[in-house]
Amino acid sequence: MPWLPPAIAPIVLLVISNVFMTFAWYGHLKFTNRPLWLVIVVSWGIALMEYCFAVPANRWGHMAYSAAELKTMQEVITLSIFAVFSVFYLGERLTLNHIVGFACIALGAFFVFKAPLPSW
Repeated sequence: MPWLPPAIAPIVLLVISNVFMTFAWYGHLKFTNRPLWLVIVVSWGIALMEYCFAVPANRWGHMAYSAAELKTMQEVITLSIFAVFSVFYLGERLTLNHIVGFACIALGAFFVFKAPLPSW
């Protein structure tokens, strides 16, 4: 995405990628009356679109971020999108346990992006 700064493009692409991924992995939960083989085929089609955004996000993102930073970004984006998806699409509630767990993951992300701590 040459029109976006190298530090922003992977974030935008990872958000789009994770929307597709979340639907591929969890969207079928509303269609439990469909045969499993059909759900798998449809999910693979959706996952192909996810890869079309994830691969460029990581390739271009590696110019601005380390692989560990890209993976951390992807996980935080995934949890954020999943939280919204589970509430608005699946109709599930987020509990305090979920919030605390997500906060712990966010704390881990903070340390990945923080300046290096002293080595042992």
